[in-house]
Amino acid sequence: MSVLAAELGRLREANLYRSRRILEGRQGARPVIDGRSLIAFCSNDYLGLAAHPALIAALKRGAELYGVGSGGAHLITGHSAVHHALEEELAAFVGRPRALLFSTGYMANLGVISALAGRGDKVLEDHLNHASLLDGALLSRARLSRYAHADPGALRRQIGHDRARLIATDGVFSMDGDLAPLPELAATAEHHGAWLMVDDAHGLGVIGNCGRGSLEHFGLTDAQVPILVGTLGKAFGTFGAFVAGSEELIETLIQRARSYVYTTAPPPAVAAATRASLDLAQRETWRRERLRVRIQRFRTGAARLGLPLTASETPIQPLIAGSAHRALAWSRHLENRGILVTAIRPPTVPEGSARLRITFSASHEEAEVDSLLEALSELPQEDRGI
Repeated sequence: MSVLAAELGRLREANLYRSRRILEGRQGARPVIDGRSLIAFCSNDYLGLAAHPALIAALKRGAELYGVGSGGAHLITGHSAVHHALEEELAAFVGRPRALLFSTGYMANLGVISALAGRGDKVLEDHLNHASLLDGALLSRARLSRYAHADPGALRRQIGHDRARLIATDGVFSMDGDLAPLPELAATAEHHGAWLMVDDAHGLGVIGNCGRGSLEHFGLTDAQVPILVGTLGKAFGTFGAFVAGSEELIETLIQRARSYVYTTAPPPAVAAATRASLDLAQRETWRRERLRVRIQRFRTGAARLGLPLTASETPIQPLIAGSAHRALAWSRHLENRGILVTAIRPPTVPEGSARLRITFSASHEEAEVDSLLEALSELPQEDRGI
């Protein structure tokens, strides 16, 4: 244990130690954290649905009908009628023949890649993909090759004359907020006879006129992107994940995805709440419009201040600090002003790119966006990279 203590000490000295905060009460744009009311600009509750009364009511009704726990894996006794109904509704939402629920997005990515690729196969992934996509390739024991971020040319060079089994990418990158060049990736996948897998965790519900994500944004079909992964704990405000695709894909995952076969199904009451959130996300289009307005207000104000934002039009607006020490100092400054934005540091992001990962919700008021800008304006100019 002394070895572990030494390593923890090293993390503290390097400003890389992570600590949990205690949320009291409901999730939302104005949570109570460690006993203090703050304005949060770091949640993934993009549409402001996590504490919506309709979801809470649906969760209660679901618990009354189905109980609390699912009691077993989907393939034993855990696959309830409400799970099945949600899968059908998710498939219809994204325009795919079928969808399959997973307990988490991490488990979905592990399950898909390890079920579809193995020894002797080649899997290519964006260098900035989410850890779950990278871990899925490692678990599969396929040959993993990582191409330069959002660079289709680098992807083509790395494929070379090899036969690629799978190309996997985030749709919206979780730390940078930019979109993958999906049309070019789809063309490359088709040319090389590979499957393209898109994890659209941060796009679904938010991107596209109907909220169907980055594939809708680019007008891509299920033939071009045969494997779509989405999560339910971000824009949809609940918990879990799903994979959508062909009949053959879903049946293969039911047979071979270990993270689906060998785990307890999610609570059916959560599936009931997700059905309510999916309905709201489709009907209440004003949520996406209001979110876009908030993002644009922030980016316009940030440009006036000379803040070095990345080229993101999504709710994820990174402010690059560089060092972990500086990112922590920025985060503390904001918290002293009543604003919560956590510092993101290595290994979550590459060395030298520690940042504030500022995120927006449809629940934010214009005045709160202005308060954030005012607090950021108080950073010393040399500390803003100006």
